Amino acid sequence: MSSAESPSPRNYSHITSLAAAQSSAANGELFPVLLFPAEFGGEEIAPNIVYVPPGIPEIKDQITGTLIRFYEGGLINKLSISPTYKGKSLVPATIGIKAWHSDKDGGLNPSIEIW
Repeated sequence: MSSAESPSPRNYSHITSLAAAQSSAANGELFPVLLFPAEFGGEEIAPNIVYVPPGIPEIKDQITGTLIRFYEGGLINKLSISPTYKGKSLVPATIGIKAWHSDKDGGLNPSIEIW
């Protein structure tokens, strides 16, 4: 799977505090998502929550669905999620996902491009 393109070309460099992110979420401009999916044990705690623009939660859900199918098929048993940021923004610029099996070759390495 290759990079998934965001439908939003906006700049989120002004979202530099949790209060700003939550305010943007209250206005429907951003949406909270779990970095590490709940389906794999990710908890709804501050370090696992990021705020992303419209369209990104659906992309993340599609990738999570693929990860679940790969896991259930015995193709992966390890998962790493790594956001990258621009400047001091709390909105990730990308979310890199690495899924692999400790005893098999190959894996899945999608990247969600946000801004």
